[in-house]
Formats: sequence, structure tokens, C-alpha cells
Amino acid sequence: MILESIIIVIYTIAIVLIFMYALAQLNLLYNYLSSKKKRDNCEKFDFSNPEEIPFVTIQLPVFNEMYVMERLLDNIALLEYPKDKLEIQVLDDSTDETVATTKAQVEKLAETGLDIKHITRTDRSGFKAGALKEGLKIAKGEYIAIFDADFLPKPNWLKRTIPYFKNEKIGVVQTRWGHINRDYSLLTRIQAFALDAHFTLEQVGRNSKGHFINFNGTAGVWRKTCIIDAGNWEGDTLTEDLDLSYRAQLKNWEFKYLEDVETPAELPVVISAARSQQFRWNKGGAENFRKMRWRVLKSDNISTKTKVHGLLHLLNSTMFLSIFTVAILSIPMLYIKNEYAHLRNYFYVMSFFVMSTIIFFVCYWFMYRNIYGSGFKRFFQYIGMFFTFFSIAMGFSLHNSIAVIEGHIGKRSEFVRTPKFNISTIRDSWKGNKYLIKKVSPHVIIEGLLMLYFAFGMYSAFVVGDQGGDFGLFPFHLMLFIGFAYVFFKSLTSKV
Repeated sequence: MILESIIIVIYTIAIVLIFMYALAQLNLLYNYLSSKKKRDNCEKFDFSNPEEIPFVTIQLPVFNEMYVMERLLDNIALLEYPKDKLEIQVLDDSTDETVATTKAQVEKLAETGLDIKHITRTDRSGFKAGALKEGLKIAKGEYIAIFDADFLPKPNWLKRTIPYFKNEKIGVVQTRWGHINRDYSLLTRIQAFALDAHFTLEQVGRNSKGHFINFNGTAGVWRKTCIIDAGNWEGDTLTEDLDLSYRAQLKNWEFKYLEDVETPAELPVVISAARSQQFRWNKGGAENFRKMRWRVLKSDNISTKTKVHGLLHLLNSTMFLSIFTVAILSIPMLYIKNEYAHLRNYFYVMSFFVMSTIIFFVCYWFMYRNIYGSGFKRFFQYIGMFFTFFSIAMGFSLHNSIAVIEGHIGKRSEFVRTPKFNISTIRDSWKGNKYLIKKVSPHVIIEGLLMLYFAFGMYSAFVVGDQGGDFGLFPFHLMLFIGFAYVFFKSLTSKV
């Protein structure tokens, strides 16, 4: 009974943590809906007065971006802003032939009158954070706009973001990510679904109540003095953007989130690319919890509610560990429940997971409705999308849990960039991309075994107990089976 008791306790803790996170999401939904009733009365620079137009530096941190560099630079050149108040830094850490081609394109654009420079380093210390920090040393702008290589800001982007800096308390203006290849495949639709939830429900829900949000690494603008005051870029985590965001807000800088300003970008179209991106984001989140938790808790200038939301924000990625724990222990729990009749009442704790799922379902519906519209047809489409998303997200739970554990124990790893593809329509192909990881991760084999494990869980529903089975966890095990099967087979087949 000792082993059974340990399983029950660990399972319960994981269930409760997921439920607490769901309640936090519900509170963010309330904040999100409340924000829609407010008018934005922020003071802004008057761009009709040339005296009020500030100098801006655009930083483009890039590394081996053969497929998207030309598109990126051509797009940035279209930004509408006075040329005498704009400089562009191409912070190029590349190690392949793109160094030469990028240099040639930069020189060509410079001939048109753009103040654009190609900046290289002799080493990649600090990775992206190191490149941004180096560029900042010579940046002429009062404000620093940052775009990753796969982002395509619209021509009026600077005119819609820079004016908010008239409020001297604002240190960052962040915009919402769009997705130029949302409908390319099931994988891109799932990624877009998850990101849309973050960029509507979470970012607006936190920002509207003054809770901490994060600069998302791209498609935003920093006040240069804010970066310096917060301690500048640091490369000791894999999510340098989250790190600097929290250090800035702990020093009382305000962040402005603009949901209505969309910045299109490309989603990874191959699961190996999505896996590397997910690993970096989830490990970086855990690293930042490890780095920032005591600073948040000990801060005297933020409310208790902001501290709670901040800690849960930093623990976002750790929810994958809780989900994976619940998944693995759910099959032993099924047998324990049917073996020990006197414990049956205790197993009402399982209903907390159902309640959490319902809360997520409701919260994400408002996000989905905001983007796609309402009506019965949209709602039924949403039901299918939600459970597909939920299943595949759980299929990533092993991979992401390993990332989270590494982050919490302080295991260091190199910053692995996400390969870009220059894909926007179904006719475009990713095959032949030279940056793809071609070997299969050992984790994939374990994911295949987990697929079989949850198939056993579905079988168990028919044979446990003496009352003709127990099907309470069957839908959960079915989604886990589908999720791990998708990740396993996609990982094996999505190779060049």
C-alpha cells in the first residue's frame, strides 16, 4: 500500500497544480473581457510634428538564414519612417555562405539611402542576447525595434508602435504575432492555436491589470534606457527576452501590449523544427523561474496578485511536467481505484482534471471566436481544433518535460536556432532545407513506447474491476494515444 499511497499523493499534487493554473487562466479571461470595455487613452507622440518623431534603431539578429534573409531585408526596407531618424543593424552571427550574400544585399540597400549596417562578431558568446548587446553599444536610436528573421512587419508598423513611448514610464511596446502559413498543415494550425491563446488571452489579460508580461523576443520595441537600467541583455538563459522583461518590470518599467497590431511571421512546418523551438522556450521558462522567483517574491513594489500571476507565468512550461506526471500515473491510478474499493470516494480528485479541461475549453473559445468569428459552424470547428490541440500538446509532454527538468536543475545547453523555410502556401516545400536536424532523437523511441502504453490504458478500461470495466479515463487515454502517435510518426517520417 506504500507504493499506491506515493502514486496517489504525486498524482494529486500534479492534478491540483494543473487546476490552479486553469483558475489563473480563468482570471486572465475575466481580465481580457473586461479590457474590451475600456478605451485606450494613452498619450502618444504627434507624428504630424517632425520634432516629436524620435530616432529608432532596428536590430535584426540572424544566424544562418539562407532561405529568409532576402525576404527579411526587402521587407524591412519598406518600413515607413523618416530615413534621417532610422538605422538598421543586421546583427549577423552566421557561419555559412549567407554572410557574403547578406553583406552584398545590405550594401545594395545602403545605396538607396538607408542607414543600414552589416555587423558581425568573431564569436557567438551569449548567442542572440550577446548579438543584441553588442549592437546596442553603437545603436544611435532612443528606441530599439527587434525582429527575428522570419518576421514581416507591415510598412506602418513603426508609426503604430513608437508613438506610445511618449509616456516616459513605458519601457516596451509589444505587438501580436500573426502567422503567414497558419493553414499549411495540422502542425502549423496547432502552433497557431497555442500562440493565439498567448497573444490574446494571456498577454492582454495580464497587461490590462498591470501584471507582468514578457517581450516575446521579436516584433516589439524597447526604450534603450530601459534595457540599460534593467541590466542589459544576459545570455545565461535560453529565453533572454523573458529574463530582461522581468528585470525591467521589477524596476517599475511599464509594458504596453498592442493586440490590434499584428506582425506576420512564419511557423515551423517540420516537427523537428517545432521540437527544437519548444525545447528552447520550455527550458528557458524553467531557467527563468529558477533565476527570478525570489526576486519576484521579495519585491516590495508589486502586489500579491501580480506576484502570483508572475510566478505562474514563469511556471508556464512546468505545466507540461504536471501533465506528463498525471498521464503516466493515470493508468496505475485506474487499477488502484478498482482494486481498493474503500478509496473510491477519494478518486473524485480526478474530477479536478475534467474541471481544468472545461476551463481551458471555455477560455480558448473566446480566443478562437475573436480571431475566426462565432456561430454554430465555428463552434463545432473549434471543438475539433481544441481536442486536436490538447491531444498533440500532450504528445509533446515528454519532450517538453525533459526541457523543463533540465531548466530547473540548471543544466546548460547551447542556443539552438529554429530553422526557417520561407513557406507561406501549401505549394511551398520544406524538403532540401540544409539546416534541418536529420537524426532522430532518442526521445522519439520513448514517445513510441508511450503510444503503446496509452493503448494499454485504453485496453485496461475494458478489463479492470468486476463491474464490466471503468471508462472514466478512456477519453484521456485516447487523446494521449493520438498525441504520442502523431509526434512519434511525424518525427520518424518528417526527414529530408
